[in-house]
Amino acid sequence: MSDSVPRSADYVVVGAGSAGCAVAARLSEDPSVRVVLLEAGSRDRNPWLHVPIGYAKTMYHPTLSWNLVTEPEPELEGRRIPWPRGRTLGGSSAINGLLYVRGQKEDYDHWRQLGCTGWSFEDVLPYFRRSEDQERGPSELHGTGGPLAVSDLRDRNPLALAFIEAAAELGFPRNDDFNGAEQEGAGFFQVTARRGWRCSSATAYLKPARNRPNLVVVTDAHSNGLLLEGRRAAGVAFTRHGAALTIRAEREVILCAGAIASPHLLLLSGIGPAEHLQEVGVPVVHDLRDVGRNLQDHFQARLAFRVRGPGSLNTRVGSLFGKALMGAEFALRRSGPLTVSAGTAGLFARVLPGSATPDVQYHFLPFSTSKTMLELHDFPGMTISACQLRPESRGTITLASPDPRERALIHANYLATETDRRCMVEGIKLGRRLSQTRAFRGIIEEEVVPGAAAASDEEILGFIRRTGITIYHPSGTCRMGGDPQSVVDPELRVRGIEGLRVADASVMPTVVSGNTNAPSIMIGEKCADLVKAAAKVTLAA
Repeated sequence: MSDSVPRSADYVVVGAGSAGCAVAARLSEDPSVRVVLLEAGSRDRNPWLHVPIGYAKTMYHPTLSWNLVTEPEPELEGRRIPWPRGRTLGGSSAINGLLYVRGQKEDYDHWRQLGCTGWSFEDVLPYFRRSEDQERGPSELHGTGGPLAVSDLRDRNPLALAFIEAAAELGFPRNDDFNGAEQEGAGFFQVTARRGWRCSSATAYLKPARNRPNLVVVTDAHSNGLLLEGRRAAGVAFTRHGAALTIRAEREVILCAGAIASPHLLLLSGIGPAEHLQEVGVPVVHDLRDVGRNLQDHFQARLAFRVRGPGSLNTRVGSLFGKALMGAEFALRRSGPLTVSAGTAGLFARVLPGSATPDVQYHFLPFSTSKTMLELHDFPGMTISACQLRPESRGTITLASPDPRERALIHANYLATETDRRCMVEGIKLGRRLSQTRAFRGIIEEEVVPGAAAASDEEILGFIRRTGITIYHPSGTCRMGGDPQSVVDPELRVRGIEGLRVADASVMPTVVSGNTNAPSIMIGEKCADLVKAAAKVTLAA
């Protein structure tokens, strides 16, 4: 960490999130290069950033989250959907639900089919393994000794066990590793935690590298745009503590600011669709049509139930004694409700007839909420969330104005296709069937949300439109591809601009079929190798 900002570095990395921490840490392994990592947020000192259940307090925190919001969504009755994104070291990996899910091998093989040479599952698996410190030990699909701790849940909640039994009743296989040979089935999630503490990308990558003299991490540095010399990225302009500053990149600038901020910075710098840039008054440097387009996100709707018997955290959180007991469990054994992730048990299932692989992901939670994560129901409850894995709908990120202090406009465009609507309806219907199995007999008293008011498919869709929200996986806005219209090539280089790469979830041509933190870290790992390889070629020349 540094209060002084170098005037230049070999590599300037923008964004200390899931991918950015990996990029900066890996590049700084070479003591001969200087790396500066710019992060708009603050240092990760808040204790709730390190306790797993802390996401309930940090996700909508006034300073630790950007608290973004979409524009009115046409298919969601004009609602504006909150989009929390991390605003601290570790980025969204510091405030997320901790689930370690890579997606399906078919996702990456599809990337390769779209022209992303070097991004098939066989190509990216070594980077997943290299990043991972798997509690269960090494295997063909898992690694140990990497920076990112991956562990089993500390507690096996009885309600979560009932959920897994319910899935088995409906014919779904037991799956103890969603990142194994097959994703389909029900089981417990693994999480990015070590001995009960959250392992964000900052904890995993930056903390071990903190004493390297060639790595400087600058917090509270809000990037405003790129310094361009013709068609070359020469550095970054940013604001820190009210002062306008610049830093020069002698070799490369690497944008790792995420699916909203990375395209935003490109657009502010005049790199993007010329027509849009001209409309908002930004001089066009390079007409790159797909910047900010191809936005994808996973959409979810939640079923909530009143339950009886042990297991619901609503009851424990609702009493002073229960809270004291939770604190004691965590302090003494690093166990209990404070280690709960945003989904204890899960199910990957196919709900549409034409799906060859799971198209819906279920997150089971042993609590239920009325509005936000902080407002639990005043009765014992549980939640089954249904999330569509491969949405067809595409949205955009655009500029509101040339002012970098003004937030980008987010048009998620949820439920824009019939397939997306049908998938979500079928997902809710399967969630209900799970709740009606023998496994939940004697446990569930009633379905509270949506309840009897949503019986027909049309009524279920109405419920989804009124209540559905993001599951926090925006991606695709700086699409990687082999075609000249893509924003970055398979080497993650921005087309038409020298010395500039993008490495975060924005480069995904299609969103992976699962949570996006692990794939974003993988992208950062692979980017670092691509940069190192390019440097060797340059030196050899």
